[in-house]
Amino acid sequence: MTVFLIGGGWSDELAPEIYGGFIAAAAATAAAPPTAAPPTAAAPTAAPAARPRVLLVLMGTDEESLAYHERYLHKLELVGGQELEVVRVPEGDPVDPAVVERLGDVDGLFVGGGPTPEYHASLRPAYGRIRERVTEGMAYAGFSAGAAIAGSHAVIGGWRIDGTPVCPEDSNEELDPVTVVEGIGLVEGAVDVHAAQWGTVSRLVAVVEAGLAPHGIAIDEDTVLGPDGRVRGAGRVWHARRAESGAVTLTTTGPAGPPR
Repeated sequence: MTVFLIGGGWSDELAPEIYGGFIAAAAATAAAPPTAAPPTAAAPTAAPAARPRVLLVLMGTDEESLAYHERYLHKLELVGGQELEVVRVPEGDPVDPAVVERLGDVDGLFVGGGPTPEYHASLRPAYGRIRERVTEGMAYAGFSAGAAIAGSHAVIGGWRIDGTPVCPEDSNEELDPVTVVEGIGLVEGAVDVHAAQWGTVSRLVAVVEAGLAPHGIAIDEDTVLGPDGRVRGAGRVWHARRAESGAVTLTTTGPAGPPR
C-alpha cells in the first residue's frame, strides 16, 4: 500500500519534502493503466507528468476551521501539480456517502488534522472503502489525526491508563483514558503523532506495554514516514515494540538512516 504518515507541523521550507512523495505517488497512479499493478512511490523530485486528482478531507465547517484549512491548501500549493478537491465534514456528522463514492475517481486521498476522535467518528463508515482503494493503488496521506487513524489500532486521545498519567494532559484530545479503537488498517499497529513536540512517545510506549496495540510508531512534526520505510523531514519516527518478556523497546529512525 502507498501510505504516507505525517506527524504534523507547518514548515513551508520542508513542504516539498513532506508532501512531494504523496503527490508523486498519486501522479503515478493517475498515469498507470487501469489494469496495471499499484505503482510504488517515486521520490519527491521524480513525479510523473500526469496531474493526479487528490481528495482533501478536512474536519469542521466553522470560521475557525476554514481558516485552519487554508494551511493545507498553502502547503499543497507549494508542491503543486495536482487537481485538488476539498471536502469539509461538519464535526459530529458522518462523512457523506457521495464522498465515499468519489474515492473511486481519485488518485490520492489526503486526510488532515484536527480533533482525532471526530475524524474517527466521521470517517469510520468509509474505512472499508478507503482500505479497498488504497489496496487498488490510490495513494493515502494522513496528517496528524489522518495519520493516527490510519493504523490498525488508532490512538484517538487520552492521557491516562488505569488512572496513571502517561503523557501531558494537553495532548488528551478531550479524552481522559487513553483510547485505542479500530483504525483504517493501512499499516499494522498504532500511530501517534506530534511525538517530540507533544510528548506522545511515552503514550505510545504505554499503549504497547498495556497490550492496547501490538506495536506502534510515533512521528515527530514536520516529518513523514513513506511507504518505502524512509523518513523524510526534520524529525524522527519512534518505534515501540513489546518483547516476550513484556518489556517495551524503543528505537528511532531519522532521515539519514535505519532504526537505532
